[in-house]
Amino acid sequence: MFWDLTLLGVFLVFVSSFLIIERKKIKREGLLFLYHSKWGINLIDKIGKKHERFLKFLSYLSVFVGYILMIAMVYLFAKILVVYLFQADLVRAIKIPPITPLIPYLPQIFKLDFLPPFYFSYWIIILAIVAITHEFFHGIFAKISKVRTKTTGFGFFPFFLPIFLAAFVNLDEKTMEKRSNFEQMAVLSAGTFANILTAILGVFLMWGFFSLAFSPAGVMYDDYAYGFVDSAHITSINGINLTNLTYETLVNLTIPGNLNKILVGDEIFLGIKGISTDGEIALYYDSPAIRNGLSGAITKINGENIRSLDDLSRVISSHEVGENITVLTYNGSGYSEIILTVGNSPDGKPWLGVNFLNTKASGILGTVSAFTTSYKNNHIYYSPNFPAAKFLYDLFWWLVLISFSVALVNMLPVGIFDGGRFFYLTVLSVTKSKKIAENSFKIMTAIFLALLVLLMFFWAKSFI
Repeated sequence: MFWDLTLLGVFLVFVSSFLIIERKKIKREGLLFLYHSKWGINLIDKIGKKHERFLKFLSYLSVFVGYILMIAMVYLFAKILVVYLFQADLVRAIKIPPITPLIPYLPQIFKLDFLPPFYFSYWIIILAIVAITHEFFHGIFAKISKVRTKTTGFGFFPFFLPIFLAAFVNLDEKTMEKRSNFEQMAVLSAGTFANILTAILGVFLMWGFFSLAFSPAGVMYDDYAYGFVDSAHITSINGINLTNLTYETLVNLTIPGNLNKILVGDEIFLGIKGISTDGEIALYYDSPAIRNGLSGAITKINGENIRSLDDLSRVISSHEVGENITVLTYNGSGYSEIILTVGNSPDGKPWLGVNFLNTKASGILGTVSAFTTSYKNNHIYYSPNFPAAKFLYDLFWWLVLISFSVALVNMLPVGIFDGGRFFYLTVLSVTKSKKIAENSFKIMTAIFLALLVLLMFFWAKSFI
């Protein structure tokens, strides 16, 4: 963090100095200040000319991907709208507003535990990769349509510190408008096509790096062992004898955060998990794990490495019920050692009393969390082979997520995005009427902007 903040400070000084020195070349255009240059134009022209035939083939794929992304983004937007309108608890868990720029340290600021840290160094590297490839593809696809790239450069928002940068290519718009609808759509979708290619490459890099930089180092369990019982069979709670017990009474008689002795006939349970859809009560078994507050990845038992579920099962089975064992766990920041007495499972076998769920995470948070913690997949905790492994793995993770997100958002059929004009050209191609296309474009933009305002309203409302 020290070096990351130092890099942030150096970057701000450098950019501010550059903008002051080159202020005569900076022009205000809309909400942005733009710095125009000739950087990369020769390379754009060279590649566009040399690979013209291949790029023309890719232009069909680019337009097709553009339509897929637009449909996917409209569907995703509808799903997000439903979440913000009807799932206030989930909105509060997400915390951040629906319209938020991805700034350095965003997950740390909002304490978003389902996301890895996002450092400034990540931000500047990924911004360069995503923005440059996006605009570069706009340029080379314009070249094959004989549309000249006049200038390139970067811009920043004047309302913030000069850290919010964006790259651009300035095309000859008059020539662009004379090209066929398909050629224009190919140029417009080229940036998002580049982002998708970057995301795919990032996935391969992430998986390849993971296989080289991480090794199995422990077993992750989902919960303490529990079973389902009929509430009518519960005979006492914390020494209080009961009959015809309801779930509400059960909750009221237990102490949250404590072990609660719950008798079901002669069998002892130590806490409440919840209630099933058919009305049965899920209770935690009396086991060594819950009695001793076992937590974290199990890495060793009596000095023997635990690298898989088979290792855990084999080692526990090799000990007798009532035998003391030493368990070493890792909680993400440090190791803990605890002495446990091997318990007796409901089927009479030695056990610790931990549970491994087979169900996969679902929903928005579940999907993001599962992707984030892929180095802990299949109940196996993977340890980095060198100190910077997780830092680099998370960099690849953010590259994939941001590349894909930029591709999706940029294809929204809204005026400020490439998807806006892409939508306009689609309607124009179908109807052959500029008036219908322009009206459709304006209506679609107005609808999405109104829905964004609605999202912000319900986000604020969820915290009231």
